[in-house]
Amino acid sequence: MAEFIVNNKIHSTTKVSLFMANYGRMGGDIQKKGKVEKATEFMKRMKRVQEEAGSALKKAQEEMKRQADKKRKETEDWKKGDKVMLSTKDLVFKERSV
Repeated sequence: MAEFIVNNKIHSTTKVSLFMANYGRMGGDIQKKGKVEKATEFMKRMKRVQEEAGSALKKAQEEMKRQADKKRKETEDWKKGDKVMLSTKDLVFKERSV
């Protein structure tokens, strides 16, 4: 049930659910009499949905990179044998029993 809920939720970036992006809605209600969507039309629609979702994800990825790059700075090039100072502030040491 949890998997269904996650797959059926509309994604904030792509504006479609994972289920819709992967499977779409082929055909109509089998209880109704009427025209059923052709396979070629279904494939064209699915391709369009997936391209739009891909474009939205790429745009979001570029925006995330742009925001992350604002805080990035160049690092120094370290070579083997260089002396460095390390902070142990966040290191947790277990007591050794002797």
